[in-house]
Amino acid sequence: MARTTHDITVPDLSGKRAVLTGGSDGIGLVLARRLAAAGADLVLPVRNRGKGEAASAEIRARVPQASITLHSLDLSSLESVDAFAGALLTEGRPIDVLVNNAGVMTPPERRTTVDGYELQLGTNHLGHFALVGRLMPLLRAGRARVTTQVSVAANRNAINWDDLQWERAYDAFGAYSQSKIAVGLFGLELDRRSMTSGWGITSNISHPGIAPTNLLAAQPGIGRPEESREIRLIRRLSALGLAGTPETAALPALLAATSPDATGGRFYGPRRFRHMSGPPAEQAPYRRLRNSEEAQRIWRLSEQLTDVSFPEGGASKAGTSALGLVRDHRQPA
Repeated sequence: MARTTHDITVPDLSGKRAVLTGGSDGIGLVLARRLAAAGADLVLPVRNRGKGEAASAEIRARVPQASITLHSLDLSSLESVDAFAGALLTEGRPIDVLVNNAGVMTPPERRTTVDGYELQLGTNHLGHFALVGRLMPLLRAGRARVTTQVSVAANRNAINWDDLQWERAYDAFGAYSQSKIAVGLFGLELDRRSMTSGWGITSNISHPGIAPTNLLAAQPGIGRPEESREIRLIRRLSALGLAGTPETAALPALLAATSPDATGGRFYGPRRFRHMSGPPAEQAPYRRLRNSEEAQRIWRLSEQLTDVSFPEGGASKAGTSALGLVRDHRQPA
């Protein structure tokens, strides 16, 4: 039986395992609730266990039959990514849907991950790159749909190849744009490589438009003690119907991840003015996401920085023999 949310019909996901990062609040919480309501066995990897438990309780209050499993995951730590992937690989259950939704946005001052990488690149892109690589055996077993969340920011700026880690001159929004361009290039390149190498997975990308979420709210943990001016403006625009809400902003990723009409290698976002809000639809990928040479370049670099490689038609380095590997925490060049 299909279930409908707003103007999107979500297929029955009963018996399917869905993994969603960033599912404890905002757009991610909406996605988590929609997936659970459609019958998916939902895996929520969370950095903050308390927030994860609160999110799980909120979902179950609205979807009593929800199947939710919490795991610990900090995408800014490659060791944490290894540990989470190891737990799922030990369980051995194929993954049918993976939504790479978590992210961090514009710390006022430059910050780094546990592994020494600029926080936004390390969390938004490298963490998800490593996660997909480590989970490849389960994604291949489930012939999974992988949906990666980018941003309208991926339509601005560029990858700062000369100073990828923003060590010489930090620009908060420039670094955020770079991270979203990188993860968008990865999401589309993943589909191309799957088709070429016969991995059996499909990969697409989505963006939520503009909506009031916690990305720009006060976050002392990343050096933002007060909410930004941007979030106040977005709230006003949302109230006027000129920007989305968390409910509507979740729909492009929901469509991309679950609809039988959504396919690999495509880009989904809101369809109204400048793709800021409205019902979800396919749109042309941003110009910055169409460069296959840059996609291959960021792929190779990401393999080096994360020490994660993908299969060339054979077994992935993400297999169980790699899980006990002691990582060489190399600093970026």
